[in-house]
Amino acid sequence: MARSKVIEVAVGAFMAAGTVALFFLAMQVSNLSSLNADDGYDVLARFDNIGSLKVRAPVTMAGVRVGRVKAIMFDKETYEAVVTLQIEAGYDTIPDDTFAKIFTAGLLGEQYVGLDPGGNDRFLEQGSQISLTQSALVLEDIIGQFLFNKAEEFDAE
Repeated sequence: MARSKVIEVAVGAFMAAGTVALFFLAMQVSNLSSLNADDGYDVLARFDNIGSLKVRAPVTMAGVRVGRVKAIMFDKETYEAVVTLQIEAGYDTIPDDTFAKIFTAGLLGEQYVGLDPGGNDRFLEQGSQISLTQSALVLEDIIGQFLFNKAEEFDAE
């Protein structure tokens, strides 16, 4: 009887440890554990179309993650999407004439913001705005444009 109690306690401890490990794994996968409000500085970028860009999407430069998308809003006056990028504090020498583009990871993967550095001596800081942007390429628009061009070629013959 005592032996079965020891086995039950051991199994219970093992299950509790497994549950805690799964919780930490879920936090790492969802990127919630790395989102610190005080770490870094916020920069705005305006896009005509952000596609399916989501909050917490990576912001990269030369393939290295330098931040995350903090917020996405719609400007009712200019009809643009306003994206707030949270850049990590260690990347404080990004030129203020940097170019922001929305890319897709893989053929149908998630979207992220890629930064191409400019050559200016002034750097992005809290509240700066990136004025040079390129919107997301929407697969449906590209296919529609291709079909429209093929239809025009067919009509011309």
